[in-house]
Amino acid sequence: MAPMASATGTDPEGLYEFPRSRADNGARVTGVERLDERTADLSIASPSLGDGVPVRVILPRSWSPDSKRRYPTVYLLQGASDDYTSWTRETDVEELASDADVIVVTPEGGRAGFYSNWWNHGRKGGPQWETFHTAELPQILERGYRANRHRAVIGISEGGLGALNYAAHHRGTYDFAGSFSGVVDTADQALRWGIYLTCMREGEDPVRLWGDPERNQDVWDAHNPSKQADRLRGTKVHLSSAAGMPGSLDKGYDPTAGFFLEGPVYRPNVRFADQLRAAGVDVTANFYPSGSHAWPYWERELHVAWPSVLAALGVAP
Repeated sequence: MAPMASATGTDPEGLYEFPRSRADNGARVTGVERLDERTADLSIASPSLGDGVPVRVILPRSWSPDSKRRYPTVYLLQGASDDYTSWTRETDVEELASDADVIVVTPEGGRAGFYSNWWNHGRKGGPQWETFHTAELPQILERGYRANRHRAVIGISEGGLGALNYAAHHRGTYDFAGSFSGVVDTADQALRWGIYLTCMREGEDPVRLWGDPERNQDVWDAHNPSKQADRLRGTKVHLSSAAGMPGSLDKGYDPTAGFFLEGPVYRPNVRFADQLRAAGVDVTANFYPSGSHAWPYWERELHVAWPSVLAALGVAP
């Protein structure tokens, strides 16, 4: 692994610069660790989250410090109880995107961050994941790594919730939003319990997230994709989920990943697809009778969705 390079200098082998890019609110790159010719882990000091927030960036082969060309960005969001390395650890996204003129970004999302600016009992404070992902990080990438304003966002499980909410909250910002086995209806009792249990498992107070579901229903609704279907009009949406029965990609069927995790997201996704169609949203919905809440299925779906991602971003395959 290459040594840490300063955000104010260049990488040790002179392949591309690590610029002093920063966001309007002062969020800035404080360190870069080069992983290979095209991949680097940025360390970002963020007013919304604190110091040392990691973000993995994969630059396209055609990227050059001497060029003024700008590139679309594909953001890949992790699931709960994982970290920013999961997409490159569990999928072949680096190879898949190797010939595409896009910047691939896998930002840290917290083990139970839920891609939200936390309600925090109505008081100011953090964490503010949405501000980091939708304001600070894009500005850093636009100013330092020549990202343009065309963006796709894809998430798995909890990350699917984030992808859809980001696209709904920031209309016109994302050309493509993908949710694989995503939490698409926070009013669904099974999914709501899943949110609570995830927070408690990770040592977080679930009420700090969006408040009480009854007393603070407006906050919950504001983070519920199923309450915002019409706000996704103009964005290409891709949904996928499985019924949780044993599937061809299971290496020894795990009932927890199948019946208890994937099964509950299936029906809400089917309903949500109908809502999107009724709202005039351009949606592709792939629903499978078999398959678990597991990476082999999400990697497969990434390959299925990839041509649509590139088409939405206006990138030649």
